[in-house]
Amino acid sequence: MAKARARTTTRKVKDRWKAKNWYTILAPSLFNNVPVAETLAETPESLIGRVTEVSLQDITNDFRKSHIKLLFSIDKIEQNTAHTQLKGHLLTSDYLRRMIRRRKSRVDGVFDVETRDGALLRVKPFAIAEKRIQSSQKKLIRNVMKEVITKEGKTKTLNSFIKDCLDGKTGSEIYKHCKIYYPVKRIEVNKTEIIRLPTVIIEDEKPEVKPEEQPQEPPKEESEVPTEEEMKEVKPESETPVEEKEGPVEEELTAEDLAVTEKPKKKTKAKTATKKKTTTKKTAKKKKEESPEE
Repeated sequence: MAKARARTTTRKVKDRWKAKNWYTILAPSLFNNVPVAETLAETPESLIGRVTEVSLQDITNDFRKSHIKLLFSIDKIEQNTAHTQLKGHLLTSDYLRRMIRRRKSRVDGVFDVETRDGALLRVKPFAIAEKRIQSSQKKLIRNVMKEVITKEGKTKTLNSFIKDCLDGKTGSEIYKHCKIYYPVKRIEVNKTEIIRLPTVIIEDEKPEVKPEEQPQEPPKEESEVPTEEEMKEVKPESETPVEEKEGPVEEELTAEDLAVTEKPKKKTKAKTATKKKTTTKKTAKKKKEESPEE
């Protein structure tokens, strides 16, 4: 009896993997809703709040952004697709270790920033100096970081602010202001965390697209086929330049040019004259030789 009960219990156990379904995870609208990954779940409600980590290289296909990791949290599910929201980003540890060396100072900062659309962010930038610097210089650099980040947060929305952080524009802006106090080697945003989502919907300003200038049509000719009167007028014009070209060719031949062409003829005559003289001399010698014998 005990064996029979054990068999019935084993039959009732279901395979949980077969009961699960596949769901495709989409990136937020900031990254054009690109499919990022796939995941398994028994029910769609169990997916809400799940966090996925994706490299920026997988989205943009740019190998220079492979050191940036993006964190997406699932907030909505439609059929077999899961929509996400950006939770933040961070840089890989090997990328940070590669920049930090001995006999150099590192300045870290942690600032809470509120954007124009009401979102609250926690931004963590860091700077690397070429040499070891004093604590007073570190404090100046940290204050400059805070001023620049708060200023940009007030003038930009959440999407545009994060986009500038990922592209490196925020770090370059801090670098320009820090350069006055000390020649900093590099500044980047190490990590961002979204504490509160935007409360006001503000569309990002799109760059103005100039209207394409339509090509201007060439002026229409009055008549493409010439009339008989025009043909008569055109014929003498086409003949005149030929006569003008032939005329100057004959005038260019001057007396000097003729003399140059006749020079080789005179040389040939001189050669023939010398030949005749030599023949006459030979004949005169023969006659002298013959005369005494006679």
